[in-house]
Amino acid sequence: MAALSYCTLPTSDVAKARAFYDPLLAGIGWGVVMEIPGRGVLYGDGISMIGLFTPYDGEPASTGNGAMFGIKFDSTDDAAAFHAKALELGGTCEGAPGERSPGAFFAYFRDPQGNKLCAYKLG
Repeated sequence: MAALSYCTLPTSDVAKARAFYDPLLAGIGWGVVMEIPGRGVLYGDGISMIGLFTPYDGEPASTGNGAMFGIKFDSTDDAAAFHAKALELGGTCEGAPGERSPGAFFAYFRDPQGNKLCAYKLG
């Protein structure tokens, strides 16, 4: 069996990214797994990880049009609370929390850099 282990998101300002993600991910029990001075940080929970890094090639950070990743929650309340916390920390709403089809609850937002994320609960 295979499972997605980690993803990385681009940032042009590591300190600004940390001001958003440190409290957002701490709220779901994720902490810093690794820091690379001057490049970024990797957060995780022992199973999954999210990295925020300046681009390795030295080019400007940019977000992908259509690129997104999701974080699965055990309840719709937890997914909605994560979405609300992201907005409180300066994220922007890309789709209010709600059921998109029977048993499929999604809540979309962008971080301050413009990266799109989704909090969701299926079933």
